[in-house]
Amino acid sequence: MSASRCVTGALVLAAGKGTRMKSDLPKVLLPVLDQPVLYYILDTLRRCMASSKGCVQQLAVVVGHRGETVQEYLGSNWPEALPLWQHEQLGTGHAVQIAKEWWTGLDHLLVLPGDVPLLTEASLSGLVEEHIVSGADCSFISFHASDSSGYGRVVREGKEISIVEDKDASEAQKALTEVNSGIYIFKTSSLLPHIYRLDNENAQGEYYLPDIIAMMIRAGGKVTASLSPDEGEFAGINTPLQLADAATALRRRILRRHLLAGVRMQDPDSVWIGPEVVIADNVLLEPSVQLWGKTEVERGAHVGSFSILRNVVLEEDACVVSHAVLSDSVFRKGSQVGPFIVVRDGAVFEEDSRGGKFVEVKKSRVGKGSKVPHLAYIGDAEIGAETNIGAGTITCNYDGKKKNPTTIGNRCFIGSDTMLVAPVNVGDDGFTAAGSVITQDVPEGALAVGRAKQRNIEGWAKRAGKK
Repeated sequence: MSASRCVTGALVLAAGKGTRMKSDLPKVLLPVLDQPVLYYILDTLRRCMASSKGCVQQLAVVVGHRGETVQEYLGSNWPEALPLWQHEQLGTGHAVQIAKEWWTGLDHLLVLPGDVPLLTEASLSGLVEEHIVSGADCSFISFHASDSSGYGRVVREGKEISIVEDKDASEAQKALTEVNSGIYIFKTSSLLPHIYRLDNENAQGEYYLPDIIAMMIRAGGKVTASLSPDEGEFAGINTPLQLADAATALRRRILRRHLLAGVRMQDPDSVWIGPEVVIADNVLLEPSVQLWGKTEVERGAHVGSFSILRNVVLEEDACVVSHAVLSDSVFRKGSQVGPFIVVRDGAVFEEDSRGGKFVEVKKSRVGKGSKVPHLAYIGDAEIGAETNIGAGTITCNYDGKKKNPTTIGNRCFIGSDTMLVAPVNVGDDGFTAAGSVITQDVPEGALAVGRAKQRNIEGWAKRAGKK
């Protein structure tokens, strides 16, 4: 029977406490790069569901410890994943028991832990396909571990296969290196007669899902173990050290993918890129760049050293000079920002615009060809095309209760150290004199001067010196 004729569901086990992580967050929500641990297995399953093979059609996640937080994350980011509650964490077998109402309508049930972020789509789809083609009642992935402590050992006796948990293994069994990955697929018609026969007579007092395998074999069922050559894919996360190791491995995998796709990096060892970042070819990333979130970098763009971008769009030939902190903003074709600039909260730099040194731009639009060269704060503002913002300019947008808008037209010249007290408008071709406080609208083509009258006190230095 082909995979396309079967309904296969994936049950992700994400209810554990992760006590060794010493964190208030559930283990599956701890960040690896810029995404939670749980993101990676769900992303792999989503790609399995979207692939031409379609080896997985339905998805559920077992939640338990601080499950409200996990359920909220699923609702916001993975609406296709059905949360199922395991109020008492009594083991993997118990987790499958509480999900029975969901999986009984499936032909096959894929069960896997939520803390294996390095697992690949190829391994999962390969397991599902091999299982269905073989007609096995249960198939699982095994691998040879360089350090098998903590893993369930795969015990082979002739054609029979069983899994013995580490705490229950004999000394001879502990010496075995083939271990269970914790990733299974069951024929649901074969799982159903055994799922409630599990007991918790073991060192942990838990219901172990691997015990099902021995039951199936005794009942004459067929169990296969698919031995994987890559130990690293199945590394779980139980300690902060393992969390850091996973981040390192994922980072290298992501960097390699982008390098092979034509992204240039002068020092890949210093670059960090999140899993959802999209980068075109012919992009240059200088040393110590960080790209996070849903950042998109188009062809020909350049990101300078010590810049951090999150949820940013850099269009073709846009340039981030260096030392920039950019978030939730768009930089159109040919625009340039930096060094030492902060841009945030939905700001837009239009084509060929500039943002320079020690500038902050928040929730504003800088028009085509316009410049904010240095030492300025632009907040809640609209700046037209070909306008120059002088050094020290501030849009005074907050009146203590609400944020107010500033509108500056096309071809304007805002003199250095201008305070634009919002709400205020400067018409096209408007000018402001350096050092002005602008509290009223400036008509088109006008020069606004808002200075206090200068008064010179003759002889002041001499008199001050005598005192």
